[in-house]
Amino acid sequence: MNARSTEVTEQTRVLVVEDDRGIADSLVRGLRQAGYTVEGVRRGRDALAAPTPDVILLDLGLPDIDGVEVCRRLRARSDAAIIAVTARGEEADRVVALDEGADDYLVKPFGLAELLARIRAVLRRRRPVGPQVVRHGPLALDLRTRQVTVGDRTVALTPKEFSILECLTADPGRVVSRQQILERAWDAHWYGPTKVLDVHVAALRRKLGVPGLIETVYGHGFRLGELRPGPQHGAPS
Repeated sequence: MNARSTEVTEQTRVLVVEDDRGIADSLVRGLRQAGYTVEGVRRGRDALAAPTPDVILLDLGLPDIDGVEVCRRLRARSDAAIIAVTARGEEADRVVALDEGADDYLVKPFGLAELLARIRAVLRRRRPVGPQVVRHGPLALDLRTRQVTVGDRTVALTPKEFSILECLTADPGRVVSRQQILERAWDAHWYGPTKVLDVHVAALRRKLGVPGLIETVYGHGFRLGELRPGPQHGAPS
């Protein structure tokens, strides 16, 4: 974990809502070791009374209030990221939890590494980490206003196109898999055809008008190519 990641996790507050003491203690310990600020409660009413955290790990099988009802009440008053953590693995249970405001769903048993990855994913979707304006060669993305410019030209993108570009600019040069982009730009539970991504990437390349900006890495995904700012990129080619 680099210094930036450590800084981010230390500023991220996680509330663990789990009535099984052994599981709760293990989750709290693992999350603290990963650098998060963690509190644990074992009842739904305690979760509703707790200060609003950044992330809530919510067991749906609580002893006092049904976890889905707790999820609904939390979502009504808070924009915290909610990950339902439960032994209920049926699709109907997942759909209900997601419909009531959960951002993601984990079925027990699960590994700590997967949990940490899910937390990072929901946080990325809910708040940008890093500078508000990201630059790569002639390209500039304003994450707050969601405006894109190439040189001195403003480029109008659809929400999906912006999300794809935001995903690629998060780490320029690194290959981002097709599945990672779909989960970021569409949904963590996307089951549709991946061909839709190619259509959006083609439209994005056409609008940006910078040859070589978005590279296809066959069999893996996409990445941003190495570019230098220059007047030749101020207008579509």
